[in-house]
Parts: sequence; C-alpha cells; structure tokens
Amino acid sequence: MASADLSYTPAPAVYRVPLLGAIARELAEGDADYPLYLILALVSIWGLAIFFFGLPALYLPAVVASPLMVVVLVAISRG
Repeated sequence: MASADLSYTPAPAVYRVPLLGAIARELAEGDADYPLYLILALVSIWGLAIFFFGLPALYLPAVVASPLMVVVLVAISRG
C-alpha cells in the first residue's frame, strides 16, 4: 500500500491563470533579475505598439490610467 503525501499544499489561485500565473510564479519564486526583464519586455511591447499603431498607442495608456488616478485622489482626500 502506498503512503499518502500529506505535505502537499495547493498552489495559489493566481498560479492557475494561464499568462498571469507564470508571471506571478516567477516573481515569487524565480530569479532576482526577473522584475527587470518583465519591465523591459513591457516597455518593448509598448514601443512596438507605438511603431505599428503610431500616436494613439503613445497616449492611450495615459487616457486609460486617468480614471484610476481620479479614484486614487478621492481615496487620498477621504483619508
């Protein structure tokens, strides 16, 4: 009869999400240089978007982030 392995701990739910899980696992358990590589990859993707789509890809992230900044300012003002 096989003995049961009771030391199994399930992985966090975010690890099971296809793309975000790999990124979260690398951030938690991976190399110390991974955040630098992640930022470099995101900036490169943004640069390629600017190259292919032009000016809208340059200013669209700021337009999308503006409602988030309003929420942050309201949260700060409420204390």
